[in-house]
Amino acid sequence: MSDVAVLERVRVVLSHTSHPGNIGAAARAMKTMGLSHLYLVKPKHFPHVDSRALAAGALDILSAAVVCETLDEALSGTVLAVAATARNRDLSHEVVDCRAASLRLVSEARRGDVALVFGTERTGLTIAEVNKCGLIATIPANTTYASLNVAQAVQVFAYELRIGSEISESEPAVGPANLATHEEVEHFYEHLERTLYSTGFLSPAQPGRLMQRMRRLFARSRLEKEEVNILRGILSAMQDKAQ
Repeated sequence: MSDVAVLERVRVVLSHTSHPGNIGAAARAMKTMGLSHLYLVKPKHFPHVDSRALAAGALDILSAAVVCETLDEALSGTVLAVAATARNRDLSHEVVDCRAASLRLVSEARRGDVALVFGTERTGLTIAEVNKCGLIATIPANTTYASLNVAQAVQVFAYELRIGSEISESEPAVGPANLATHEEVEHFYEHLERTLYSTGFLSPAQPGRLMQRMRRLFARSRLEKEEVNILRGILSAMQDKAQ
């Protein structure tokens, strides 16, 4: 698969962006590196004159941007989502730097659509949003001042994705070929949680962080479609026994 085809499978997702200028600047950063698929989760202001002004020659990226109500909608059909965040998070998924994350995204894009997710300017991604992703990526920066504007962060990742995509076309994809999509894995998590409640293993009054731990566990395993079907079959059998 060519570098252009690989980049065509990469989505840049901006969640709850407050400043419309950042959307335009992110679109410009994407276009300079050959990325074209921009997804916006409940932006505060869009479309907006500031977005168009800062997009410069990337108005085509803005006009094609997909506006979504939820992160699940933006990630629908993807086989890997990477959360771009600088915040330390307890019980988080695997954490890698932006270069390693970009190489992982390029590798997975040889099998299906992938996404790179950025949070709001003030607080970044929420724990719930990070939990929807399979990997966390950070940008190595000055430890005494590591704050990056979201569009700047998009530019750094876009550059790394461009470099990663220029790996030889003959480079073999690593890992399972029939990965479960985002929504298939999310349906599994919902099924798992319902089953844990119905069997009494998990208490609605004190759920703790069990599901967060389960998400971390399965994120490491990179579930295939058939594996999700097997696991859900087991859960259905458990529910039948519990009735």
